[in-house]
Amino acid sequence: MKNYIFKLINIQLVALLLLSSSCKMNNVKMEAPVAKKIPKELSLHGQTRIDNYFWLNQREDSAVVQYLNEENSYREEVMKPIEELQSKLYDEIIARIKQTDMSVPYRFNEYFYYTRYEEGKEYPIYCRKKGSQEAEEEIMLNVNEMAEGHSFYNVGGISVSPDNKMIAYGVDTLSRRMYDIYIKNLETGETYNDVLKTTTGSATWAADNKTLFYSVKDEQTLRPYQVFKHKLGSEKEDKLIYQEDDETFVCAAYGSKSRDYIFIGSWASLTSEYRYIRSDNPDGEFQIFQARVREMEYSVSHYKDKFYIVTNLEAKNFRLMETPVDKPGMANWKEVIPHREEVYLNSIEIFSHYLVVSERKDGLTQIRIMPWDGSEEHYLNFGEEAYTSYIGTNPEFESEILRYGYTSLTTPSSVYDYNMKTKEKELLKQQEVIGDFDQNNYETKRIYATAGDGTKIPISLLYRKGMKKNRKNPLLLYGYGSYGITMDPSFSSVRLSLVDRGFIFAIAHIRGGQIYGRQWYDDGKLLKKMNTFTDFIDCARYVIDEKYTQSRQLYIMGGSAGGLLVGAVINMAPELFNGAIAAVPFVDIVTTMLDETIPLTTGEYDEWGNPNEKEYYDYMLSYSPYDNVKAMEYPNLLVTTGLHDSQVQYWEPAKWVAKLRDMKTDNNLLLLYTNMETGHLGASGRFERYKDTAMEYSFLLMLEGIRE
Repeated sequence: MKNYIFKLINIQLVALLLLSSSCKMNNVKMEAPVAKKIPKELSLHGQTRIDNYFWLNQREDSAVVQYLNEENSYREEVMKPIEELQSKLYDEIIARIKQTDMSVPYRFNEYFYYTRYEEGKEYPIYCRKKGSQEAEEEIMLNVNEMAEGHSFYNVGGISVSPDNKMIAYGVDTLSRRMYDIYIKNLETGETYNDVLKTTTGSATWAADNKTLFYSVKDEQTLRPYQVFKHKLGSEKEDKLIYQEDDETFVCAAYGSKSRDYIFIGSWASLTSEYRYIRSDNPDGEFQIFQARVREMEYSVSHYKDKFYIVTNLEAKNFRLMETPVDKPGMANWKEVIPHREEVYLNSIEIFSHYLVVSERKDGLTQIRIMPWDGSEEHYLNFGEEAYTSYIGTNPEFESEILRYGYTSLTTPSSVYDYNMKTKEKELLKQQEVIGDFDQNNYETKRIYATAGDGTKIPISLLYRKGMKKNRKNPLLLYGYGSYGITMDPSFSSVRLSLVDRGFIFAIAHIRGGQIYGRQWYDDGKLLKKMNTFTDFIDCARYVIDEKYTQSRQLYIMGGSAGGLLVGAVINMAPELFNGAIAAVPFVDIVTTMLDETIPLTTGEYDEWGNPNEKEYYDYMLSYSPYDNVKAMEYPNLLVTTGLHDSQVQYWEPAKWVAKLRDMKTDNNLLLLYTNMETGHLGASGRFERYKDTAMEYSFLLMLEGIRE
């Protein structure tokens, strides 16, 4: 690792040296912002909490904006000595990205669709070609032109009409995930006056090419709760088709792969329900497929004379059922794939001659090919110790070709076509990493920590070949552990900027995810949520015990619910970590979950519990990062947020930093960065987002004493 100097010195000294250097360079005395205290009593269940920073939840208050700007200025000043490194990292990251690039086209309804990027441009261009890939290109949407004059611009929910003549698409210009839907004539280029407001961004076409179904969000809570029907060009007010009155549910409309049916789905964390009509009868009445049953989940696919249902009915890890189209209720469901204790059924893809199943076994995703005629089934062979595979875009039934994706920590994202009959596969595209990247220079492996209750917790590792287990490697441990979302090992060219400087990158596959099926999720939620945090701590201790690193070189990172993870573990075991990055962190969990006016709150009760019930209130209070800040030493900490975040409101990290600054007893760095123009997912531009990544990486490298 020539040209890089690894300085293993006490982090407090590093921070003080950096601060001193910055003061000298700028001839100013830097003082961290101090948020004023305005005590607010929050009483429930016979307990009273005092929140001194409750006042920060007023986005339009000039004092709040001033405080956030002061924190931004402070962070910028502290990190000024490594501005050059941050700039170098940004240039390095985007230099690896192929600027003029194109996705693999897929065939749908007589056209080949693809997305491409042009050099120097921030946004995608959505295109298609009729009949063959050699045909003349038709640009449907050039988002670079559409985004001019906007600091944030995101297009989503693209849907082409059945006659291929029109396109509906959603636009968000505030980063609040509140989309307006526009409709464009692809033959004339005209954008119609029909604008559908405050939607989820997606619209579904009926077979008549003039009727659209779309879902609307509550403007306060951002909960999708209504489905409307819009007639193109009609002056009549859009008709309300369905309203979801249960505040723990959301709803949306979508079309079946067969294009024969339109569904309205209603979902809570543990329960689902569907309604449907024929797509060629858009003015008909939606019928209930199967009425909701508490804690019963199901999803529906259609093919010919049957519906196929993936469900957890008497099947924790889900099973596959089928039923005639005229008898949808579960009394008529017949089993196709039974429940298996050791295998989690993710999803299915239906072809005319094959059923393709995505499963999870032994912590890895697998793709299973099952011929409908009962002949021998088989699995795709991937051959790596830790990887991610997934079923790709397959919109046509009449095909023997399966489009799938594959990646690992060392293998760039790859798209394959697989002939399910001949078992031959063709690599269509592998992510190109510009520069001297060679995946043979890197290794990945999976190791297992032992939790306090004896459970084995997988950890996926990435490092350069030649790494020595001598306790001298900086290591970044990443985690999430909520909502049953599994952080599968996948490739990131961005990550190379750390690994090439000697870092080990690690993912802790903690409970609350779903790497080992539904039980793994159930054991990390509600009144078992503490397992998520103790699993992560046990993973941290394990990589130290196994000599991959040491505490003064161990760093952790998580975003959103992963930010909650970071906040909880640095309260519980701060001595284990040298530094932490908490991105858009959900850290004020009790107060947020008690406020039903905040977006997403009511729909989260099945994940965290309802704190209006004392049992859940007490349990959530026991780990809530904001409520458990103590007068003690904390690791160096960088916290990021977006002013317009619709999922985790900016004031949670702002309040958390203010309280930490007031109470912590160390001299370690505590920095807050608020992007004043974006929301939960950061910048919308293809390259712009990496400025934040470069800032985060430079923070870690600064703590390691790496300045190049």
